[in-house]
Amino acid sequence: MIVKTMLVLVATLTVSLAWAQDTPASNMEILKEKVRADKKLVVAVNTQLTDSEAEAFWPVYDAYQAELAQINERIRSLISDYAAAYRTNTLDDAGARKLIDESLAIEQAEVALKKAYVPKLMAVLPAKKAARYLQIENKIRALGRYELAAAVPLAE
Repeated sequence: MIVKTMLVLVATLTVSLAWAQDTPASNMEILKEKVRADKKLVVAVNTQLTDSEAEAFWPVYDAYQAELAQINERIRSLISDYAAAYRTNTLDDAGARKLIDESLAIEQAEVALKKAYVPKLMAVLPAKKAARYLQIENKIRALGRYELAAAVPLAE
């Protein structure tokens, strides 16, 4: 059920992103809010939190998502930089090295963020539910990475 729900979420995101590219910036904000709400729904449905767990968990979730948004912005910027170099055929070895370094820094930031939030999650959830949430988060991010990998051409 988790995978099916996430696939629907990713498909909705992909179609919506394609639609949003041809519309004003305000529509992109609406899209981002919808994706956030859909993701939160996926997490809510699949973690089966009690009322007291939910009360403690959602503020931690929201804080994590805010910090994750900064990492996502770095990914967006990295892809944008690569796309510009790819379109203009200006990617040289120095530019490629810069992209590699930023890509690794982003991965390290994501791992550091997870490490920072595991104790916070463990403070508000039983370990099995914390693990389940992290699994859901990993699956959603893996689907996003898959979509990116399919869309980004190899360096030439």
